[in-house]
Amino acid sequence: MDYKKIGLKCGLEIHQQLDTKKLFCNCSSILRNDEPDFVVERKLHAVAGESGEVDVAAKYQTSLDKTFVYQGYDTTCLVELDESPPYEINKEALMIALQISELLNAKIFPLTQIMRKTVVDGSNTSGFQRTVLIAYDGYVETKEGKVVIDSICLEEDSARIISQTNKEAIYRLDRLGIPLIEIATSADIKSPEQAREVAFHIGSILRSFKVKRGIGTIRQDVNVSVKKGARVEIKGVQALDMIPKTVELEAKRQLELVQANKKVESQVRKALVNGETDFLRPMPGAARMYPETDLPLLKISRDMMNEAKKTMPKLKEEIQKELQSQGLNPEMMKLLFKEGKIEEYKLLLQVVDNPNLVAKVLLVYPKEIASHRKLTEEQIDEIFAIHVLEYILHAFENKKILESHIKHVLDKVAGGESVEKAIKVEKHDEYLLEEKIMKIIKEKPGLSLNAYMGLVMKELKGKISGEEAMNIIKKYL
Repeated sequence: MDYKKIGLKCGLEIHQQLDTKKLFCNCSSILRNDEPDFVVERKLHAVAGESGEVDVAAKYQTSLDKTFVYQGYDTTCLVELDESPPYEINKEALMIALQISELLNAKIFPLTQIMRKTVVDGSNTSGFQRTVLIAYDGYVETKEGKVVIDSICLEEDSARIISQTNKEAIYRLDRLGIPLIEIATSADIKSPEQAREVAFHIGSILRSFKVKRGIGTIRQDVNVSVKKGARVEIKGVQALDMIPKTVELEAKRQLELVQANKKVESQVRKALVNGETDFLRPMPGAARMYPETDLPLLKISRDMMNEAKKTMPKLKEEIQKELQSQGLNPEMMKLLFKEGKIEEYKLLLQVVDNPNLVAKVLLVYPKEIASHRKLTEEQIDEIFAIHVLEYILHAFENKKILESHIKHVLDKVAGGESVEKAIKVEKHDEYLLEEKIMKIIKEKPGLSLNAYMGLVMKELKGKISGEEAMNIIKKYL
Protein backbone atom coordinates (compact mmCIF):
# COMPACT_ATOMS: atom_id res chain seq x y z
CA MET A 1 0.00 0.00 0.00
CA ASP A 2 1.33 3.45 -0.94
CA TYR A 3 0.77 5.30 2.34
CA LYS A 4 1.89 8.65 0.94
CA LYS A 5 -0.60 8.36 -1.92
CA ILE A 6 -3.56 7.53 0.35
CA GLY A 7 -2.59 10.39 2.73
CA LEU A 8 -2.03 8.30 5.83
CA LYS A 9 -1.87 10.28 9.05
CA CYS A 10 -1.02 8.45 12.23
CA GLY A 11 -0.31 9.40 15.83
CA LEU A 12 0.25 7.49 19.06
CA GLU A 13 -0.93 7.89 22.63
CA ILE A 14 1.05 5.80 25.09
CA HIS A 15 -0.18 5.41 28.67
CA GLN A 16 2.23 3.90 31.20
CA GLN A 17 1.46 3.18 34.87
CA LEU A 18 4.10 4.42 37.31
CA ASP A 19 5.16 2.18 40.19
CA THR A 20 4.53 4.73 42.94
CA LYS A 21 1.73 5.48 45.37
CA LYS A 22 -1.45 6.94 43.89
CA LEU A 23 -1.47 10.35 42.23
CA PHE A 24 -3.72 12.32 44.58
CA CYS A 25 -3.66 10.25 47.80
CA ASN A 26 -1.17 8.14 49.77
CA CYS A 27 -2.77 4.77 49.02
CA SER A 28 -0.82 1.79 47.73
CA SER A 29 -1.06 1.03 44.01
CA ILE A 30 -1.06 -2.77 44.49
CA LEU A 31 -3.85 -4.62 42.67
CA ARG A 32 -5.98 -6.90 44.86
CA ASN A 33 -7.51 -10.25 43.96
CA ASP A 34 -8.99 -11.18 47.36
CA GLU A 35 -12.61 -10.61 48.35
CA PRO A 36 -13.49 -6.89 48.68
CA ASP A 37 -14.11 -5.42 52.14
CA PHE A 38 -17.07 -3.31 50.97
CA VAL A 39 -19.06 -2.25 47.91
CA VAL A 40 -20.82 1.01 47.00
CA GLU A 41 -23.32 1.76 44.24
CA ARG A 42 -23.46 4.92 42.14
CA LYS A 43 -25.25 6.51 39.20
CA LEU A 44 -23.28 9.00 37.10
CA HIS A 45 -24.63 11.89 35.03
CA ALA A 46 -23.03 13.96 32.28
CA VAL A 47 -22.70 17.69 32.97
CA ALA A 48 -21.53 20.63 30.88
CA GLY A 49 -17.79 21.23 30.56
CA GLU A 50 -15.87 24.50 30.64
CA SER A 51 -17.36 25.55 27.28
CA GLY A 52 -20.92 25.11 28.57
CA GLU A 53 -21.56 22.10 26.30
CA VAL A 54 -22.17 18.48 27.29
CA ASP A 55 -19.59 16.18 25.70
CA VAL A 56 -21.04 13.83 23.06
CA ALA A 57 -19.22 10.75 24.44
CA ALA A 58 -20.42 11.54 27.98
CA LYS A 59 -23.99 12.03 26.71
CA TYR A 60 -23.80 8.63 24.99
CA GLN A 61 -22.62 6.87 28.18
CA THR A 62 -25.34 8.52 30.30
CA SER A 63 -27.99 7.34 27.84
CA LEU A 64 -27.10 3.71 28.70
CA ASP A 65 -28.51 4.33 32.23
CA LYS A 66 -26.20 1.90 34.01
CA THR A 67 -25.73 1.35 37.75
CA PHE A 68 -22.09 1.21 38.84
CA VAL A 69 -20.88 -1.00 41.69
CA TYR A 70 -17.46 -0.29 43.22
CA GLN A 71 -15.46 -2.85 45.20
CA GLY A 72 -13.18 -1.41 47.89
CA TYR A 73 -10.54 -2.67 50.33
CA ASP A 74 -8.67 -1.63 53.46
CA THR A 75 -6.23 -0.01 51.00
CA THR A 76 -9.00 2.24 49.61
CA CYS A 77 -9.48 5.77 50.94
CA LEU A 78 -12.15 8.48 50.72
CA VAL A 79 -10.39 10.19 47.79
CA GLU A 80 -10.95 7.11 45.61
CA LEU A 81 -14.60 7.03 46.69
CA ASP A 82 -14.93 10.75 45.81
CA GLU A 83 -15.92 11.46 49.41
CA SER A 84 -12.85 13.63 50.11
CA PRO A 85 -10.95 16.28 48.14
CA PRO A 86 -7.70 15.14 46.49
CA TYR A 87 -4.36 15.53 48.27
CA GLU A 88 -1.38 17.38 46.80
CA ILE A 89 0.02 15.74 43.64
CA ASN A 90 2.42 12.82 44.23
CA LYS A 91 5.94 14.36 44.10
CA GLU A 92 7.65 11.11 43.05
CA ALA A 93 5.28 10.64 40.10
CA LEU A 94 5.71 14.29 39.11
CA MET A 95 9.52 13.95 39.18
CA ILE A 96 9.35 10.90 36.87
CA ALA A 97 7.11 12.84 34.45
CA LEU A 98 9.61 15.74 34.39
CA GLN A 99 12.54 13.39 33.72
CA ILE A 100 10.73 11.59 30.90
CA SER A 101 9.83 14.98 29.40
CA GLU A 102 13.52 15.93 29.43
CA LEU A 103 14.52 12.73 27.62
CA LEU A 104 11.82 13.34 24.99
CA ASN A 105 13.22 16.83 24.32
CA ALA A 106 9.98 18.47 25.45
CA LYS A 107 9.37 21.98 26.79
CA ILE A 108 8.09 21.92 30.38
CA PHE A 109 5.36 24.29 31.60
CA PRO A 110 6.54 26.33 34.63
CA LEU A 111 2.89 26.79 35.67
CA THR A 112 0.09 24.42 34.73
CA GLN A 113 -3.54 23.71 35.60
CA ILE A 114 -4.78 20.34 36.84
CA MET A 115 -7.90 19.56 34.81
CA ARG A 116 -10.95 17.31 35.07
CA LYS A 117 -11.82 15.19 32.06
CA THR A 118 -15.47 14.05 32.02
CA VAL A 119 -15.71 10.24 32.12
CA VAL A 120 -19.12 8.75 32.91
CA ASP A 121 -18.67 5.15 31.80
CA GLY A 122 -18.32 4.25 35.50
CA SER A 123 -14.55 3.85 35.53
CA ASN A 124 -14.18 6.95 37.76
CA THR A 125 -16.29 7.35 40.91
CA SER A 126 -16.21 11.14 40.52
CA GLY A 127 -17.40 11.12 36.90
CA PHE A 128 -14.12 12.68 35.80
CA GLN A 129 -10.42 11.86 35.49
CA ARG A 130 -7.81 14.30 36.81
CA THR A 131 -5.07 15.11 34.32
CA VAL A 132 -2.31 17.70 34.15
CA LEU A 133 -0.31 18.82 31.11
CA ILE A 134 3.39 18.70 32.03
CA ALA A 135 5.25 19.32 28.76
CA TYR A 136 4.80 19.90 25.02
CA ASP A 137 6.67 20.13 21.70
CA GLY A 138 9.15 17.30 22.18
CA TYR A 139 10.34 14.87 19.53
CA VAL A 140 11.84 11.46 18.77
CA GLU A 141 14.13 10.66 15.86
CA THR A 142 13.26 7.73 13.55
CA LYS A 143 14.59 6.24 10.30
CA GLU A 144 11.79 8.06 8.45
CA GLY A 145 12.38 11.41 10.15
CA LYS A 146 11.48 13.33 13.28
CA VAL A 147 8.12 12.71 15.01
CA VAL A 148 6.83 15.51 17.25
CA ILE A 149 5.63 14.80 20.79
CA ASP A 150 2.55 17.02 21.15
CA SER A 151 1.99 16.56 24.87
CA ILE A 152 3.12 14.75 27.99
CA CYS A 153 0.47 14.51 30.71
CA LEU A 154 0.27 13.00 34.16
CA GLU A 155 -3.15 11.57 34.97
CA GLU A 156 -5.10 9.13 37.15
CA ASP A 157 -5.73 5.61 35.92
CA SER A 158 -9.32 4.41 35.92
CA ALA A 159 -10.99 1.77 38.09
CA ARG A 160 -10.64 -1.84 36.97
CA ILE A 161 -13.66 -3.42 35.26
CA ILE A 162 -14.59 -6.79 36.83
CA SER A 163 -17.85 -7.61 35.04
CA GLN A 164 -20.76 -5.89 33.31
CA THR A 165 -24.24 -6.42 31.90
CA ASN A 166 -26.53 -4.07 29.97
CA LYS A 167 -27.70 -2.47 33.22
CA GLU A 168 -24.78 -2.83 35.65
CA ALA A 169 -20.98 -2.62 35.69
CA ILE A 170 -18.77 -3.77 38.57
CA TYR A 171 -15.46 -1.97 39.08
CA ARG A 172 -12.59 -2.46 41.52
CA LEU A 173 -11.05 0.64 43.11
CA ASP A 174 -7.50 -0.75 43.50
CA ARG A 175 -6.39 0.66 40.13
CA LEU A 176 -8.24 3.99 40.36
CA GLY A 177 -5.77 6.81 40.92
CA ILE A 178 -2.57 4.98 39.96
CA PRO A 179 -0.36 7.58 38.21
CA LEU A 180 -0.33 7.28 34.43
CA ILE A 181 2.03 9.15 32.16
CA GLU A 182 0.39 9.87 28.80
CA ILE A 183 2.66 10.64 25.85
CA ALA A 184 0.88 11.81 22.69
CA THR A 185 2.60 12.30 19.35
CA SER A 186 1.39 14.51 16.53
CA ALA A 187 0.08 12.89 13.33
CA ASP A 188 3.60 12.97 11.82
CA ILE A 189 3.87 9.19 11.51
CA LYS A 190 3.99 8.24 7.84
CA SER A 191 3.85 4.43 7.87
CA PRO A 192 2.81 1.48 10.07
CA GLU A 193 6.47 0.52 10.65
CA GLN A 194 7.36 4.05 11.74
CA ALA A 195 4.51 3.86 14.27
CA ARG A 196 6.12 0.73 15.72
CA GLU A 197 9.55 2.39 15.81
CA VAL A 198 8.19 5.43 17.69
CA ALA A 199 6.37 3.21 20.22
CA PHE A 200 9.54 1.14 20.74
CA HIS A 201 11.67 4.25 21.30
CA ILE A 202 9.24 5.75 23.83
CA GLY A 203 8.84 2.36 25.56
CA SER A 204 12.62 2.02 25.94
CA ILE A 205 12.76 5.38 27.72
CA LEU A 206 9.79 4.52 29.97
CA ARG A 207 11.35 1.21 31.06
CA SER A 208 14.37 3.10 32.43
CA PHE A 209 12.08 4.54 35.12
CA LYS A 210 10.06 3.25 38.06
CA VAL A 211 7.14 1.93 36.02
CA LYS A 212 4.84 -1.03 36.50
CA ARG A 213 5.37 -4.19 34.43
CA GLY A 214 3.06 -6.80 33.01
CA ILE A 215 -0.15 -6.99 31.01
CA GLY A 216 -2.30 -3.87 31.25
CA THR A 217 0.39 -1.62 32.75
CA ILE A 218 1.15 0.02 29.39
CA ARG A 219 -1.60 0.87 26.91
CA GLN A 220 -1.01 2.05 23.37
CA ASP A 221 -3.72 3.92 21.47
CA VAL A 222 -3.33 4.66 17.77
CA ASN A 223 -4.97 7.53 15.84
CA VAL A 224 -5.37 6.83 12.12
CA SER A 225 -6.87 8.69 9.16
CA VAL A 226 -6.52 8.69 5.37
CA LYS A 227 -7.32 11.31 2.70
CA LYS A 228 -11.11 12.01 2.70
CA GLY A 229 -11.42 9.79 5.79
CA ALA A 230 -11.66 10.83 9.46
CA ARG A 231 -9.61 10.52 12.62
CA VAL A 232 -10.29 7.22 14.34
CA GLU A 233 -8.80 6.44 17.75
CA ILE A 234 -8.00 2.76 18.28
CA LYS A 235 -7.86 1.90 21.98
CA GLY A 236 -5.67 -0.73 23.61
CA VAL A 237 -3.15 -2.09 21.12
CA GLN A 238 -1.34 -4.30 23.65
CA ALA A 239 1.56 -5.80 21.68
CA LEU A 240 4.23 -3.64 20.05
CA ASP A 241 4.35 -5.91 16.99
CA MET A 242 0.57 -5.51 16.45
CA ILE A 243 0.85 -1.74 15.88
CA PRO A 244 1.83 -1.97 12.15
CA LYS A 245 -0.97 -4.42 11.36
CA THR A 246 -3.57 -2.38 13.27
CA VAL A 247 -2.59 0.81 11.40
CA GLU A 248 -2.59 -1.00 8.06
CA LEU A 249 -6.04 -2.58 8.57
CA GLU A 250 -7.62 0.70 9.76
CA ALA A 251 -6.17 2.57 6.76
CA LYS A 252 -7.57 -0.16 4.52
CA ARG A 253 -11.01 -0.01 6.23
CA GLN A 254 -11.23 3.76 5.76
CA LEU A 255 -9.98 3.55 2.17
CA GLU A 256 -12.68 1.02 1.27
CA LEU A 257 -15.38 3.32 2.73
CA VAL A 258 -14.00 6.32 0.81
CA GLN A 259 -13.86 4.35 -2.45
CA ALA A 260 -17.48 3.24 -1.90
CA ASN A 261 -18.50 6.93 -1.40
CA LYS A 262 -19.49 6.20 2.21
CA LYS A 263 -18.84 8.55 5.12
CA VAL A 264 -15.99 7.66 7.46
CA GLU A 265 -17.20 8.41 11.00
CA SER A 266 -14.79 9.89 13.54
CA GLN A 267 -15.05 7.43 16.42
CA VAL A 268 -13.25 5.44 19.10
CA ARG A 269 -12.68 1.78 18.24
CA LYS A 270 -11.36 -1.14 20.28
CA ALA A 271 -8.25 -3.04 19.13
CA LEU A 272 -8.73 -6.78 18.65
CA VAL A 273 -5.95 -9.37 18.93
CA ASN A 274 -5.91 -10.01 15.16
CA GLY A 275 -5.29 -6.34 14.32
CA GLU A 276 -8.92 -5.57 13.42
CA THR A 277 -11.13 -3.17 15.40
CA ASP A 278 -14.69 -2.86 16.77
CA PHE A 279 -16.79 0.28 17.42
CA LEU A 280 -16.52 1.43 21.04
CA ARG A 281 -18.08 4.93 21.28
CA PRO A 282 -18.31 8.32 19.53
CA MET A 283 -15.17 10.45 19.45
CA PRO A 284 -15.11 12.73 22.53
CA GLY A 285 -14.74 16.48 22.03
CA ALA A 286 -13.07 19.35 23.87
CA ALA A 287 -16.26 19.91 25.89
CA ARG A 288 -15.25 17.14 28.32
CA MET A 289 -12.46 19.23 29.97
CA TYR A 290 -12.77 21.75 32.81
CA PRO A 291 -10.43 22.97 35.61
CA GLU A 292 -9.92 21.06 38.87
CA THR A 293 -11.36 23.35 41.54
CA ASP A 294 -9.99 21.49 44.59
CA LEU A 295 -6.30 21.99 43.78
CA PRO A 296 -4.16 25.09 43.11
CA LEU A 297 -2.13 25.71 39.97
CA LEU A 298 0.88 23.40 39.76
CA LYS A 299 4.20 25.26 39.86
CA ILE A 300 7.28 23.54 38.44
CA SER A 301 10.24 25.47 39.80
CA ARG A 302 13.82 25.69 38.57
CA ASP A 303 14.89 23.78 41.71
CA MET A 304 12.56 20.92 40.77
CA MET A 305 14.02 20.81 37.25
CA ASN A 306 17.58 20.81 38.62
CA GLU A 307 16.65 17.93 40.92
CA ALA A 308 15.08 16.04 38.00
CA LYS A 309 18.27 16.37 35.94
CA LYS A 310 20.48 15.50 38.92
CA THR A 311 18.58 12.27 39.71
CA MET A 312 18.02 11.16 36.10
CA PRO A 313 18.24 7.33 35.89
CA LYS A 314 20.49 5.57 33.40
CA LEU A 315 18.90 4.45 30.15
CA LYS A 316 18.60 0.79 29.22
CA GLU A 317 21.57 0.91 26.82
CA GLU A 318 23.89 2.23 29.55
CA ILE A 319 22.70 -0.41 32.04
CA GLN A 320 23.20 -3.17 29.44
CA LYS A 321 26.84 -2.14 28.97
CA GLU A 322 27.37 -2.24 32.75
CA LEU A 323 25.81 -5.70 33.04
CA GLN A 324 27.91 -7.02 30.15
CA SER A 325 31.08 -5.71 31.78
CA GLN A 326 30.07 -7.52 35.00
CA GLY A 327 29.87 -10.80 33.07
CA LEU A 328 26.10 -11.36 33.27
CA ASN A 329 25.05 -13.74 30.50
CA PRO A 330 22.69 -12.40 27.77
CA GLU A 331 19.73 -14.63 28.73
CA MET A 332 19.83 -13.45 32.34
CA MET A 333 20.18 -9.85 31.17
CA LYS A 334 17.10 -10.18 28.97
CA LEU A 335 15.12 -11.70 31.86
CA LEU A 336 16.30 -8.98 34.24
CA PHE A 337 14.92 -6.23 31.97
CA LYS A 338 11.72 -8.16 31.29
CA GLU A 339 11.00 -8.56 35.01
CA GLY A 340 12.07 -4.98 35.77
CA LYS A 341 14.25 -6.01 38.73
CA ILE A 342 17.40 -4.00 38.04
CA GLU A 343 17.39 -2.29 41.47
CA GLU A 344 16.91 -5.58 43.32
CA TYR A 345 19.75 -7.10 41.29
CA LYS A 346 22.09 -4.22 42.21
CA LEU A 347 21.19 -4.60 45.88
CA LEU A 348 21.91 -8.36 45.94
CA LEU A 349 25.13 -7.90 43.97
CA GLN A 350 26.43 -5.87 46.93
CA VAL A 351 26.01 -9.02 49.06
CA VAL A 352 27.60 -11.52 46.63
CA ASP A 353 29.86 -10.46 43.77
CA ASN A 354 28.55 -13.18 41.44
CA PRO A 355 26.21 -11.69 38.78
CA ASN A 356 24.88 -14.97 37.37
CA LEU A 357 24.22 -16.47 40.81
CA VAL A 358 22.40 -13.30 41.90
CA ALA A 359 20.30 -13.38 38.71
CA LYS A 360 19.38 -17.05 39.30
CA VAL A 361 18.39 -16.38 42.92
CA LEU A 362 16.34 -13.33 41.92
CA LEU A 363 14.77 -14.51 38.66
CA VAL A 364 15.11 -18.25 37.97
CA TYR A 365 14.79 -20.17 41.25
CA PRO A 366 11.61 -18.34 42.41
CA LYS A 367 9.84 -19.18 39.11
CA GLU A 368 10.87 -22.85 39.29
CA ILE A 369 9.75 -23.12 42.92
CA ALA A 370 6.46 -21.32 42.18
CA SER A 371 5.77 -23.80 39.36
CA HIS A 372 6.67 -26.80 41.56
CA ARG A 373 4.60 -25.62 44.54
CA LYS A 374 1.77 -24.20 42.40
CA LEU A 375 2.13 -20.68 43.80
CA THR A 376 1.13 -17.48 41.99
CA GLU A 377 3.65 -14.81 41.00
CA GLU A 378 2.25 -12.51 43.71
CA GLN A 379 2.60 -15.22 46.38
CA ILE A 380 6.19 -16.09 45.46
CA ASP A 381 7.17 -12.39 45.33
CA GLU A 382 5.74 -11.92 48.82
CA ILE A 383 7.58 -15.00 50.19
CA PHE A 384 10.89 -14.09 48.57
CA ALA A 385 10.98 -10.45 49.62
CA ILE A 386 14.34 -8.78 49.03
CA HIS A 387 15.39 -9.08 52.71
CA VAL A 388 14.87 -12.88 52.55
CA LEU A 389 17.08 -13.19 49.46
CA GLU A 390 19.70 -10.94 51.09
CA TYR A 391 19.72 -13.13 54.22
CA ILE A 392 20.24 -16.33 52.19
CA LEU A 393 23.02 -14.82 50.08
CA HIS A 394 24.73 -13.51 53.24
CA ALA A 395 24.65 -17.09 54.56
CA PHE A 396 26.31 -18.31 51.35
CA GLU A 397 28.89 -15.51 51.39
CA ASN A 398 29.76 -16.38 55.02
CA LYS A 399 30.14 -20.07 54.04
CA LYS A 400 27.15 -21.21 56.11
CA ILE A 401 25.68 -22.95 53.03
CA LEU A 402 26.97 -24.15 49.67
CA GLU A 403 25.86 -22.63 46.38
CA SER A 404 24.09 -25.88 45.47
CA HIS A 405 22.02 -25.56 48.68
CA ILE A 406 20.60 -22.10 47.92
CA LYS A 407 17.69 -23.42 45.87
CA HIS A 408 16.90 -26.03 48.56
CA VAL A 409 16.79 -23.28 51.19
CA LEU A 410 14.45 -21.19 49.02
CA ASP A 411 12.20 -24.20 48.46
CA LYS A 412 11.94 -24.86 52.21
CA VAL A 413 11.12 -21.19 52.85
CA ALA A 414 8.39 -21.37 50.18
CA GLY A 415 7.05 -24.44 52.02
CA GLY A 416 6.62 -22.45 55.22
CA GLU A 417 9.92 -22.92 57.09
CA SER A 418 11.68 -19.91 58.55
CA VAL A 419 14.76 -18.85 56.62
CA GLU A 420 16.92 -19.39 59.73
CA LYS A 421 15.75 -23.00 60.17
CA ALA A 422 16.09 -23.76 56.44
CA ILE A 423 19.72 -22.55 56.48
CA LYS A 424 20.47 -24.55 59.66
CA VAL A 425 19.15 -27.76 58.08
CA GLU A 426 21.17 -27.19 54.90
CA LYS A 427 24.31 -26.58 57.00
CA HIS A 428 23.76 -29.98 58.65
CA ASP A 429 23.28 -31.58 55.22
CA GLU A 430 26.55 -29.99 54.10
CA TYR A 431 28.42 -31.79 56.91
CA LEU A 432 26.84 -35.07 55.80
CA LEU A 433 27.97 -34.47 52.19
CA GLU A 434 31.51 -33.80 53.35
CA GLU A 435 31.47 -37.03 55.39
CA LYS A 436 30.34 -38.99 52.32
CA ILE A 437 33.15 -37.52 50.19
CA MET A 438 35.71 -38.30 52.90
CA LYS A 439 34.38 -41.89 53.06
CA ILE A 440 34.73 -42.30 49.24
CA ILE A 441 38.38 -41.14 49.43
CA LYS A 442 39.17 -43.47 52.37
CA GLU A 443 37.57 -46.49 50.66
CA LYS A 444 39.63 -45.98 47.47
CA PRO A 445 42.97 -44.41 48.37
CA GLY A 446 45.59 -43.39 45.81
CA LEU A 447 43.31 -42.29 42.96
CA SER A 448 43.77 -39.10 40.95
CA LEU A 449 41.77 -35.93 41.61
CA ASN A 450 39.70 -36.45 38.45
CA ALA A 451 38.96 -40.07 39.39
CA TYR A 452 37.65 -38.98 42.81
CA MET A 453 35.60 -36.24 41.10
CA GLY A 454 33.94 -38.86 38.91
CA LEU A 455 33.07 -41.07 41.89
CA VAL A 456 31.79 -38.15 44.00
CA MET A 457 29.62 -36.64 41.26
CA LYS A 458 28.15 -40.07 40.48
CA GLU A 459 27.32 -40.66 44.15
CA LEU A 460 26.07 -37.14 44.95
CA LYS A 461 24.54 -36.12 41.62
CA GLY A 462 22.36 -33.00 41.97
CA LYS A 463 23.31 -32.49 45.63
CA ILE A 464 26.57 -30.64 45.09
CA SER A 465 28.20 -28.58 42.34
CA GLY A 466 31.44 -29.64 40.64
CA GLU A 467 33.33 -26.69 42.10
CA GLU A 468 32.14 -27.45 45.64
CA ALA A 469 32.99 -31.15 45.28
CA MET A 470 36.48 -30.28 44.00
CA ASN A 471 37.15 -28.00 46.99
CA ILE A 472 36.14 -30.69 49.50
CA ILE A 473 38.18 -33.44 47.74
CA LYS A 474 41.28 -31.21 47.81
CA LYS A 475 40.91 -30.88 51.60
CA TYR A 476 41.42 -34.65 52.03
CA LEU A 477 44.13 -35.31 49.42
